[in-house]
Amino acid sequence: MIQKSTAEGYRELLPGIRMQPLVHGEKTLLVRFELASGSGIPMHAHPHEQTGHLISGHVIFVTQNGAEVDVTPGDAWCFPGNERHGVRVLEDSVIVEVFSPVREEYLPH
Repeated sequence: MIQKSTAEGYRELLPGIRMQPLVHGEKTLLVRFELASGSGIPMHAHPHEQTGHLISGHVIFVTQNGAEVDVTPGDAWCFPGNERHGVRVLEDSVIVEVFSPVREEYLPH
């Protein structure tokens, strides 16, 4: 499947956090996130493995053991399923992430 780029299809998940599903297959989902400076995602966990790459901006990931990891453009990460994590957004940021298995709640309506 090839999905052409579009500016449509974004959903606001939390204040300042927009998500656009890009493409998905049977086992993976590729998502683009736009995060506004000062926003954040509280500590949470989900059964999906989450692998990501910071395209632009600056964020701090908070891990389940309380560590705070400074993430800058070019950095990448992988959180295993069910591992608690959160994020604080220090600058407007763009993140691309892959979820496996597919997060059904992120698919287009």
